[in-house]
Amino acid sequence: MQVHQILKSKADDGVVTVPRGTPVSEAAKILAERRIGTVVISNDGATAEGILSERDIVRELGQNGAACLDKAVEDYMTSELVTASRNDSADEVLTKMTEGRFRHMPVLEDGKMVGLITLGDVVKARLSELAMEKDALQGMIMGH
Repeated sequence: MQVHQILKSKADDGVVTVPRGTPVSEAAKILAERRIGTVVISNDGATAEGILSERDIVRELGQNGAACLDKAVEDYMTSELVTASRNDSADEVLTKMTEGRFRHMPVLEDGKMVGLITLGDVVKARLSELAMEKDALQGMIMGH
């Protein structure tokens, strides 16, 4: 299965972005309200400049206390993004996420964001694929 197929199956294919200068407290509020795990930092809503996750915020809270909530998102964002393209396979994405120990990956086409794929999205797609393969093999064995 490829990334473009996974994106089609998502209920919401939008990417939640915040511009540079947004306070971490505002990003945390958006994460909580939207029940999502990450926001992409983008001044134009199309170019991914960085990514800030719940884990990033919690790590800073643990190390530096509540003062981090008043800082800007770019102070804690990951700026060296690992991204996917629409034609990447689910296995390629799983490998990148596992090796990089992250759960969210922007999907880019010609340098512009076209979606965001999560570890959960990829696992769900792979499980669906495996179930179809199992059914096909059972059908072949049973002579259907």
